[in-house]
Amino acid sequence: MGNSLKILLGEDEYLCLIGLVTSLKELGHETIGQASDGEELVKMALEKKPDLIITDINMPLLDGIEALKKINEQMFIPSIIISGYHDKELIERATKQGIFNYLIKPVDILNLKVAIDVAISKFKEFERIKCKLDDTEKSLEGRKYIEKSKGIIMDRFHLSEAEAMKRLQKMSKDSNKKMVDIAKEIINANKLLS
Repeated sequence: MGNSLKILLGEDEYLCLIGLVTSLKELGHETIGQASDGEELVKMALEKKPDLIITDINMPLLDGIEALKKINEQMFIPSIIISGYHDKELIERATKQGIFNYLIKPVDILNLKVAIDVAISKFKEFERIKCKLDDTEKSLEGRKYIEKSKGIIMDRFHLSEAEAMKRLQKMSKDSNKKMVDIAKEIINANKLLS
């Protein structure tokens, strides 16, 4: 995401919609779609894959929060909710669905700019943490395979843990394969031989 964002809007009030489109244009962003109900918002989000969704809570057919929930089940897109009310229950509900900011109507251009900047910043941090967690999970999963294969080598060849690890490393180096791939091959071969 660069400085200019592709933004999908969900707003059923024409004057609010025009105000948002105008403000977004002044801020240098592109409005790539305008949904007038929650179901249309879901459909457009999944088709157009915007950088950001800004939607009113009170939308026909499906409210903004429920629409974002359906979108987030398929792809996670940063979002900002707009409401005419400062309702604690609505804010909690929006927060549980992963909404990155909450604005109260009428929305002025300065508040909109800050909300967008904060939402995008939070989203980037969320992605960074998610990548780190994914890497950690992969590393732990790989470690399990390596430990299991090391145990197999120790049993089969009556080696110490350190010797088994050295043999595993050598097999990885000699075959020019990742150690986790060698470990999986050893585990599979052991299953066939057992």
